[in-house]
Amino acid sequence: MNKLLIIDGLNLVRRIHAVLPDENDIASVKERTISASKKLLNHHKPTHAIVVWDGDEESWRKRLYPDYKKGRKPMPAALKSGLAEIKVALAEANIHSHDAASEADDVIATLATKIAENNGKAIIVSTDKGFGQISQSNIDIWDHFKQQYFEIKEYEKKLAVQQNQILDFIALAGDSGNKVPGIAGIGPKSAADLLNKFRSLANLYKSIDNLGAKQAQKLLDGKDMARVSYKLAQLQCHMPLNINLKQFRVPAQNERNA
Repeated sequence: MNKLLIIDGLNLVRRIHAVLPDENDIASVKERTISASKKLLNHHKPTHAIVVWDGDEESWRKRLYPDYKKGRKPMPAALKSGLAEIKVALAEANIHSHDAASEADDVIATLATKIAENNGKAIIVSTDKGFGQISQSNIDIWDHFKQQYFEIKEYEKKLAVQQNQILDFIALAGDSGNKVPGIAGIGPKSAADLLNKFRSLANLYKSIDNLGAKQAQKLLDGKDMARVSYKLAQLQCHMPLNINLKQFRVPAQNERNA
């Protein structure tokens, strides 16, 4: 069975870089990234491995909603200039890179979904909880820094909704980390309460006459923004990708040590 390790490249290296006392110490970033990658290979023992990096093109999300991720700190200049060197070192460690046109998330979601649908297994290495919306049973999310798998049950408990309601929840309450707006005046608790009662965004709007006038008006006023927020949060899991899995095969242990 094919087992694909998918590393969210910037998610990994930016967190490694953030804890260093000298932001210009790219040699240490490279060393720690290679060390983390080898640890991931040894722990998960994948047949294939790929690091997906964000590209420089404007994402479709930004075109849909210009304030998407507004205010997020740009990548430090030293780290940006050192990425090419890090990618070369990763390739030497038998983990090859793929550069997305814009955001890596949709590429990662598509790769994971594709291999899962073909009876393989995918392990996404990221701290991004946005991947929690993927419901395939043979896709796992691994937090390298906590050394543990993402537990969807804990995340469901935190949000007070079920996994299949996560996108509806964000459509209502938004996502402040990514500047996804949601509906003005609807916070996380109200969103969870509404979804626990009506089960879905579609059912909620069909039943809007059953709500109090004030809350109903908020929902009506924010309907278009809820639709936009849903789209912004939703991962694209079937993007066309010009990728051959053979390119990312991990050599057997004896080959790596040769």
